[in-house]
Amino acid sequence: MIRILIACLLAVTVSGCAVSKRPQADQAEIVARSYQDPGPSTLTLYTMINTRTGSGAHTSLMIGASERVIFDPAGSFRADIVPVKDDVLYGITPAVERAYRSSHARETHYALVQTIEVSPQQAEVAYQLAKQSGPVAGAYCANSTSRILQQVPGFEQIDVTFFPVKLAEQFGQIPGVVTTEYREYDDADLQKGLAANNARLNQQAAGLSQ
Repeated sequence: MIRILIACLLAVTVSGCAVSKRPQADQAEIVARSYQDPGPSTLTLYTMINTRTGSGAHTSLMIGASERVIFDPAGSFRADIVPVKDDVLYGITPAVERAYRSSHARETHYALVQTIEVSPQQAEVAYQLAKQSGPVAGAYCANSTSRILQQVPGFEQIDVTFFPVKLAEQFGQIPGVVTTEYREYDDADLQKGLAANNARLNQQAAGLSQ
């Protein structure tokens, strides 16, 4: 147990998995930004992996249900046009999803992206569980995500874990999961990536409003 706690604390210091201090959106803003993907219901597990060591740095879950959200437990992602309530990001349009991936992928980390098509009922269970999770403590990103997945019908075989890569390995064994890697080679500073993508989203939003 001590080894697990040490590993988790180390992960917090180098990744996007830290105590969240993001401003909390009100319900009106969440409703205004709500987005429902026109495709099938899906669950997408993101695992941010250190390119040098292969260790997991952060875990999050995109849920395509009655609206598309990202459960980003103890995450660092911020964007002016993306409302946040506890650790759920709302308004996940294709542009926001790209910005999310791009912000985390950099010289030192890449994003392992694993997607599976699910029933609307399964997606809705995950969505409701994510909203009920409340703010997640630092280093509990994989733990909280695995707990949600374990409660979704059809995903009961997922074991609760503190380790992002171990969760990704379990998720990848489920029939129907499609796995890709997303890589960028820009500055290692996560904050620079967040700022650049926030500016890009703001510019796109301004263009649409004109």
